[in-house]
Amino acid sequence: MSPPDPRGPLSPEDRIICALDLPTLDEALRLVDSLDGCVRWFKIGMELFTREGPRAVESVLERGWGVFLDLKYHDIPATAEHAVESAGALGVSLLTVHAAGGPAMLEACARGRDRCQNPPVILAVTVLTSLDAAALSAVGIEHSVEEQVLAAGALAQSVGIDGLVASPREVASLRRELDEKLLIVTPGVRLASGGHDDHARAETPQTAVRDGADMLVIGRPIRDAEDPKVAAEVFARAIAQGGSSR
Repeated sequence: MSPPDPRGPLSPEDRIICALDLPTLDEALRLVDSLDGCVRWFKIGMELFTREGPRAVESVLERGWGVFLDLKYHDIPATAEHAVESAGALGVSLLTVHAAGGPAMLEACARGRDRCQNPPVILAVTVLTSLDAAALSAVGIEHSVEEQVLAAGALAQSVGIDGLVASPREVASLRRELDEKLLIVTPGVRLASGGHDDHARAETPQTAVRDGADMLVIGRPIRDAEDPKVAAEVFARAIAQGGSSR
């Protein structure tokens, strides 16, 4: 079985990206296998990739599932360009870069993508979901969070980036202001009965998809559940309740 095209029609189950934020590959693959195919997308981030490297990607791909490589590339243009090309050669379907890298870096990332035999979808990270207005101000950004997200999104769109990562609270604004074809992936999604962990701008899955999110990154609520498969099924039902404006 292969993962669905993230730019095509998606079922509620296909909208879930389970975050493999675990220290070892053995732990990550136990989680993947415990989900028994009810989740078809998995995020490999800095913690797992730093320890296990490309074999983490290869192990998930061997099981037939899609990989979202979330390393948030942010470097000089040439370095970022070649990193994107290398990620594409690994077979990842989705990857992240920081919009804060600027237009030259983003353009270089698009060039790296276009040289790939199977080009990955590049997602520009707008503003991390852990940040609020005070945190932006501390690093010299005086715009509101929503203004900064929209500015980052507009920049990414203008240079040919495929999609965005933003909190669910900015999705509706992005859909109003930017190209409807942009793929929007939202972390910081929690059930109404759950806590927000370290996400400053969390919302429910129903709200996220109703406002126009395409895919939702869900980590701890699935990973730490007594039965991860049951937890994933609960999120899929919540996504179905939200419907979609897409």
